[in-house]
Amino acid sequence: MAAPLAFFKDSWIPDHDLSIPIDDLGFSLGTTVIERLRTFGGQVYRAEAHLERLRRSLEIVGWDAKGLCTKIARALQEFQQKNAVHFVAGDDWSLVTFVTPGNSPSATDPTVCVHGFPLPFHNWAEQYVSGTEAVIVTTRQVSENCWPPELKCRSRLHYYLADREADSMIRGARGILLDQKGFVGEGTTANVVAYYKHRGLVTPPRTKVLPGVSQQVLYELAAELGIDQVEEDILPAQLAEADEIFFTSTSICMLPVTRLNDQPVGNGQSGQVFQQLINAWSQRVGIGIVEQAQQFAERK
Repeated sequence: MAAPLAFFKDSWIPDHDLSIPIDDLGFSLGTTVIERLRTFGGQVYRAEAHLERLRRSLEIVGWDAKGLCTKIARALQEFQQKNAVHFVAGDDWSLVTFVTPGNSPSATDPTVCVHGFPLPFHNWAEQYVSGTEAVIVTTRQVSENCWPPELKCRSRLHYYLADREADSMIRGARGILLDQKGFVGEGTTANVVAYYKHRGLVTPPRTKVLPGVSQQVLYELAAELGIDQVEEDILPAQLAEADEIFFTSTSICMLPVTRLNDQPVGNGQSGQVFQQLINAWSQRVGIGIVEQAQQFAERK
């Protein structure tokens, strides 16, 4: 079977032919704006929300947000048509779009790409049941004096260092970064959500972290279930007192954090509220999220 096709600089090419010139500022400086989406039932989920976040990121870096978003929206629609033969019934894909300024800071000839691949469920399928471990690391979230939290970009060396630090402490653990003032910020590639029996969901203020599309879905589901929500600064000690902790991001939707800093969260197992929320999410998208991940975890 032919390789999946990717949209690259106004053309559709086999994804194994994708390459970035060494003088592209996305490579040499890491100047890359990014969005990661996923499908449910073969359809891109929350595409408008992702495109809106992409538009804002492009505005922040000063590129042609309107024109680039129009081009990318069209490519996302065409991606499913171009690659229909590769979609397997019941399975779903991750779609990635990125933009760099090309080889000029003025971005007069930007590099635009949309590519995709089957979701790597094997990386997290078991964690819906067993949960994942997290460590609050010394690596800090990038200061908003460098770039605003709402900018989604590829400059993620701090995430890499945070996960290396976490893994050196507890094998397989993921890092949770504090902001510059010592409050809970983000997980590496995920938003952090705490649940307290007498307070409901508590998250860092959305103005201080990347506004997660999946986190917004979680807010909506919680409201439907009658679960209170509040945004406020969270100290590390307060996070450790949570009855449940979740990571939310596009690919995983949500995962329970069952151990924090080598200590159990709640009873150390996936909690009741997690089960309520992931079930509600599954009902909303018409797919058993946990069951799908387990079914396709061993996909070749």
